[in-house]
Amino acid sequence: MNADERVYGRYGGRDASGADGRLSLAGFKYAMTAALAAHQRAAGEKAPPRAEKPLRGEDYPAAQRARGECIHCHQVAEFRRAQQKSLGTWKRDDLWVYPLPENIGITLDVDRGDRVKAVAANSAADRAGLKAGDVLRTLNGRPVASFADAQYALHKAPAKGEVPVEWDRAGQPASATLALADGWRKTNVTWRPSMLDILPSLPLSGDDLTADEKKALGLSPKRLAFRQDPKVHRDVKAAGVQGGDVVIGIDGANFDLTMGEFLGHVRRNYLAGDRVVLNVLRNGKRMDLPLVLK
Repeated sequence: MNADERVYGRYGGRDASGADGRLSLAGFKYAMTAALAAHQRAAGEKAPPRAEKPLRGEDYPAAQRARGECIHCHQVAEFRRAQQKSLGTWKRDDLWVYPLPENIGITLDVDRGDRVKAVAANSAADRAGLKAGDVLRTLNGRPVASFADAQYALHKAPAKGEVPVEWDRAGQPASATLALADGWRKTNVTWRPSMLDILPSLPLSGDDLTADEKKALGLSPKRLAFRQDPKVHRDVKAAGVQGGDVVIGIDGANFDLTMGEFLGHVRRNYLAGDRVVLNVLRNGKRMDLPLVLK
């Protein structure tokens, strides 16, 4: 960013697998070199007009709960969401911030953030004609020199619709339109501190059934099925869960998951306050137990 607050590029970003997988010194150097080149090209240009009053984190009403304390970066997102909810403008799609390039089918080179390392078959990028080895120039109208640039461009894309993409292949320019299907933004946000207040926890515990135990219940070997421990958390006990119940699903959906994978699925796909139906077997009989996630 220059002195006039013009942003030339971004570097950083991560996913749920860890904080360092998208970073390298070579990638950082490449992004910085691209930013310096953009700065040189912009020399002499008139600075964009400033907003009359820059919005600060402490200007959000919800920031009052942090009065006298440091405001962390993730808290600004929480303050913004609280304000949107109070105004009735918050939408569930707003949960999926900074989508990964993989959401449109692109894996970028860590050491050179504009080079396409791989394209997933039948993805939006594949249908648009992108191929491994292509070099992105712009995505959704924004220049790309890093993973973070691509994430920001996708962050500004609609929940459903189309965005333009431009690239070079063997020195020849090309362009197309990416068709974004409903739900394309969805990704694992459970690692984000700014989401912790709205992500649910389903307090179940126990052990996965063995293949023989599942067979005795008429279930496939990989089917979700775990026996709840004798001690039952008060939140699910209030919904009717008992020790020894065999949990087999939620909202009638069948899963080939372990208990741990199932609890992760709930945390990734539901929000605190959602009304769900927990599917269990008790003495071999199916029972559906409504509950509110917390």
